[in-house]
Formats: sequence, structure tokens, C-alpha cells
Amino acid sequence: MDIKEDDLTGDQVIALIAEHLHGMTLHSPPESIHALHLDGLKAPELTFWSAWDGGRLAGMGALKDLGGGHGEVKSMRTSADYLRRGVATQMLAHIIQEAERRGYSRISLETGSMDAFMPARKLYAGFGFHCCGPFADYKEDPYSVFMTKQLNLHP
Repeated sequence: MDIKEDDLTGDQVIALIAEHLHGMTLHSPPESIHALHLDGLKAPELTFWSAWDGGRLAGMGALKDLGGGHGEVKSMRTSADYLRRGVATQMLAHIIQEAERRGYSRISLETGSMDAFMPARKLYAGFGFHCCGPFADYKEDPYSVFMTKQLNLHP
């Protein structure tokens, strides 16, 4: 698996982002969807990565700089053909490593509270994330689960 910083111009990446956004509409009301559209993922405070298996897109993920040593995991998604093959695990490990390299002291995320998001919540918990209250501009929402993780800073 090759994880690389991505400029969000490739057809496979654009299609996976569209699939991700569509998937959110199946499980969350519109006001509770916090997934970013293509333009939002191009914001200067975000870094976006794609995971590749040869010429095939296996997954994606992003890290948003919230300021003050705090980062946010965004747009984690595995391509349907690569589910349960460790893509999300590799991508999350990459994002956490990058957050630590940047000197962040904490990394947080928002995910859904519905059963469809249980695999994601289990993945995050397995990496040491625990539930927390809303952060950044988020508000309490019965359709959202907020999670955070303190990072090990290396001198």
C-alpha cells in the first residue's frame, strides 16, 4: 500500500469523495453531515492523502490543522473493493504519525453515532481515541460521536 499526499484532481479520488458524501446521506440528516466536499478538502489547513494498491485507489484520509497543536482526522474512507483489508488502519496510523511529526499534542475526530459507523468507532478506539465533547466549531448532536487522543510527543 502506497500512501501519498494527493492534489485531489484524479478521477478515482474525486469518485471516492463523491461516494463518501453519498454514504453520509444514507445515515445522517443533512444538518448532521460534517464530511467535506472536494473544495473544502483543498483548504490550506488540510492535508489529504490517498492510499494506492498499484494503480487502484484503496482509500483516503485527511488531517486538518485546528491550531494550538490540535489536529482533526477528516474524510477517512476505504474503497469498497478494499474493505476489511487494513487500508483504514494504515491510513489512520499514517495520519497519527504525521500529526505527531507536526508536534500536535492532540488529534480529534467526529463520526456518526448510528450502527453503520460502529466499525469506524471500533477502529478509532483501537488506536486509543476516546469519546469527548464537541471540539472546534462542532455542537452537540445526537447523530455525532466526538473522539480524541492525546499524542506522544517525541523531543
